[in-house]
This record gives sequence, structure tokens and C-alpha cells, in this order.
Amino acid sequence: MPTARSLQLLALGTATGIFSGLFGVGGGTVLVPGLVLFLGYGEREATGTSLAAIVVIATAGAATQALYGNLNVGHAALLGIPAVAGVLLGTRLQQRVHTDVISYLFAALLVFVAADLVIR
Repeated sequence: MPTARSLQLLALGTATGIFSGLFGVGGGTVLVPGLVLFLGYGEREATGTSLAAIVVIATAGAATQALYGNLNVGHAALLGIPAVAGVLLGTRLQQRVHTDVISYLFAALLVFVAADLVIR
């Protein structure tokens, strides 16, 4: 029998998948806030858990998009390969910055992106 925690994680994973499929976002905008706000994860634990989950989510999403002819593998490589260096740098930086600062910066980023989407 699944625990309440397992059911919460399954529900959050489903919501993340829906947002990922619809908008191409999920980990940073749905999964991390959900883990922090609803499941009591710390910022760092939520980020690490989200990055691991995104491997599975992105693989399934990319495969499905490829079936629809919406995948440009060359461009994905040009984005993904340098992103590996970026995530290593970002993770290292995250370990040196206080979690409150990370929360405020993340909130500011989400507000900026939301405002930009509304203005466009």
C-alpha cells in the first residue's frame, strides 16, 4: 500500500509531466516549488531531486516530441552539452549561497518570466 508521501510525490510528478509536455517546463517551475512548499524539502534537496527526475521526464518528453517530428537533435546537443558545464557551475555556486538568497532569486526569476510572458 503506497504511503501518503508516495501518493503526494506521484501527484506532483504527474503535474510536472503535464506542465513539461504542455509548456516545456516542469522541473524548476513546478517540481522544485512543489517539493519545497508542499512536501517540506529544503531548497538544495528539492533541486537535486528535481534534476534527477528531469532525466526521466525529459527522456520521455523528447522521445514523444521526436515521434511528432518536433525534435532537432543538433540544436538539442548545442543546448545540452554546454548546459552540463552550466549545471556543474550552478550546483557548485548553490552550495555556497544561503538558501534564503536562492529562494528570493528564484522567485524574482519566476516573476520576471511571468511578466515577460504577459507583456508579450
